[in-house]
Amino acid sequence: MITLNHYLILSAILFVIGSVGVMRRKNLLMLFFSTEILLNAVNIGFVAIGKFYGDMTGQMFAFFIIAVAASEVAVALGLLILWYKRTGSLSLDTLKSMNG
Repeated sequence: MITLNHYLILSAILFVIGSVGVMRRKNLLMLFFSTEILLNAVNIGFVAIGKFYGDMTGQMFAFFIIAVAASEVAVALGLLILWYKRTGSLSLDTLKSMNG
């Protein structure tokens, strides 16, 4: 039987994978994907704890996080496409050229 610990361990593993991705990647698109993994890890934790306590609060938080992530996808992908058209690269090193 799958218990709360299994879900929390899965959430922690995904959070570590996302954190390592955020710290180690130089590509903006991979940084964006790592952030999405972090958000999904938090969602799994919220839903699992809400289910464990028989409360809908965790699911409501997860719903709002998904809504924020969806708006992030819309804005961030648009910005990434424009940045790629302008510089021809999605490397973080090209961001240093944005000196007002």
